[in-house]
Amino acid sequence: MSKERYVEGIGRRKTATARVRLTPAKETTITINDKPLAEYFQNEAFEQNVLSVLGAEEAGVGDYRITVKVTGSGLSAQSDAVRLGIARALVKEKEERRSILKPLGFLKRDPRSVERKKFGLRKARRRPQWSKR
Repeated sequence: MSKERYVEGIGRRKTATARVRLTPAKETTITINDKPLAEYFQNEAFEQNVLSVLGAEEAGVGDYRITVKVTGSGLSAQSDAVRLGIARALVKEKEERRSILKPLGFLKRDPRSVERKKFGLRKARRRPQWSKR
């Protein structure tokens, strides 16, 4: 195990959890669950979602080796969790970035998740079908 200094951030969305580590490097590389970013998120929209926090940052983001361990939920929620984790790690490294990232909405955790199923119902709110006879 290498003794390099890194900054860690945790991002969550629905049931997805992303543990993000930023390590200073010569060029920016993103590895998610031991796969390159483009290989893990094959959909261009999810890839752009993750990269948006690095591109929108005017506070001079340097080059980092970003390693992510992400579990749970689907790819859409995972990309949101990774984005939040990267943003939190950037702020933890340099507190001045908070004033730039916060108005852009990168530090806000999306609280929406699946509502639990209630007894007597088919789903959370869906009632059983009513039959006349």
